[in-house]
Amino acid sequence: MKFGPNNHEERCSEGHSSASTIATISATLSADPDIDSSAIEIRMLGPVVVLEGYITKAADREKVISLAAMIVGWENVQDRMLSRFPMQ
Repeated sequence: MKFGPNNHEERCSEGHSSASTIATISATLSADPDIDSSAIEIRMLGPVVVLEGYITKAADREKVISLAAMIVGWENVQDRMLSRFPMQ
């Protein structure tokens, strides 16, 4: 399954497992103090990273997608996150 010229298999030719890819993305999100990633679930569907759950700030969506894309490539990120903004 190919997803463009920079597919995940080429980017991770060392044979990274899904678990290590998920752990890397999760650690990257946790390290960013501006992102509340506590309600974001990261799954792998083949070479594609699926981001599910909730974001609490509109700006978080692009940041989360960008950070995941830095690891697996833009073409391998699927956004299924929902917005849940705190009541004021």
